[in-house]
Amino acid sequence: MTVRTGCADTPLLRERGQREVFCGLTSIIWLHRKMQDAFFLVVGSRTCAHLLQSAAGVMIFAEPRFGTAILEETDLAGLADAQDELDREVAKLLSRRTDIRQLFLVGSCPSEVIKLDLEKAAERLSRQFAPRVRVINFSGSGIETTFTQGEDACLAAIVPTLPETDRRQLLLAGALPDVVQDQMLALLDGLGIGPVTVLPAARADDPVSVGPNTVFALVQPFLGDTLAALERRGARHLPALFPFGEEGTTEWLRAIAEEFGVSEERFERVTEVPRARARKAVAQAAATLRDKSVFFFPDSQLEIPLARFLTRECGMDALEVGAPYVHRRIVGPDMAMMAPGPVFSEGQDVDLQLDRARAARPDLTVCGLGLANPLEAEGLTTKWAIELVFTPVHFYEQAGDLAGLFSRPLRRRAALKVGETA
Repeated sequence: MTVRTGCADTPLLRERGQREVFCGLTSIIWLHRKMQDAFFLVVGSRTCAHLLQSAAGVMIFAEPRFGTAILEETDLAGLADAQDELDREVAKLLSRRTDIRQLFLVGSCPSEVIKLDLEKAAERLSRQFAPRVRVINFSGSGIETTFTQGEDACLAAIVPTLPETDRRQLLLAGALPDVVQDQMLALLDGLGIGPVTVLPAARADDPVSVGPNTVFALVQPFLGDTLAALERRGARHLPALFPFGEEGTTEWLRAIAEEFGVSEERFERVTEVPRARARKAVAQAAATLRDKSVFFFPDSQLEIPLARFLTRECGMDALEVGAPYVHRRIVGPDMAMMAPGPVFSEGQDVDLQLDRARAARPDLTVCGLGLANPLEAEGLTTKWAIELVFTPVHFYEQAGDLAGLFSRPLRRRAALKVGETA
């Protein structure tokens, strides 16, 4: 019997230096859309407020479910009691927005630098406004994290508040666009798997619970703290490929189906048609990607599952796969499926990595916004990494769109004949 290890045991190139990432506050932009009775109150500076407003693109007449309690000079200098001011602002907010059932106090770089204890503030305010409003604290600071870890911190903070249950159930952790989540739940329902709950839930009173008979699967690869929090509650993790592309989706579903005793016949019957659609859609984009090289700068922690998808389903050659953090318990199955060859780097020293990318001259470079334009000016074709977070890319029906996100820059460069000499 042969055990496939692929790149599972590949040593990591660990780098610590200047990084190019967004901060964790960015995750609020998708989380506030998922949790319909929640409000995210960032305790931070005017820069935090401008970041959120710019990233969200919220029109001036909109009523978003996030805001910023701005720390003024008196707060930063310790001339005012920031806790009293926070209590006053929260009371004003909750009196005006009676629809709020969950209030998240989100820490930022400024609030953490001045050691403002938002955890104790959340406990105090929860007692004050219970049972109508639950107040939870998490950090969205970008000092030591990347932007997707804001979601991880948020979900990990919710887990201790979930009710205890002894029922056997499947819990799915990770925020997905509503249309993708509906597709996922329809597939699981077709397999006869239930009960199924999703974290984050749309509303505070949705029946999400956890206990020793809960098994959970992740739909996002950046949820290391959430995984640990669920295990502390007694839940058991189902390791699997992440549901990117036909192969990833099938193996993610198969891990769950085997856990719940679904027959192979039923599994094939439920997945056969969407799998065929996904393979056909991916093949159209893969014609552009086949035998092309790709280089990943660390950005979202989606890099390793995406590299698995591109190398195995689209025929690309991964030169380097950089990720902010490599959690082998989470992405190990994806690494095990990849053929040896790529360098796997964790963390970043941006100057050193830029040197490696320039020397490798990949056909496609996946990187953050701050690096894309300079690299394009140097003749490298780039793909914005953040677009892979904000675009629906999971499961069968999005497999072709996911491949298309990578093939589009190559088709564009070919159409423009960039770099072609007369």
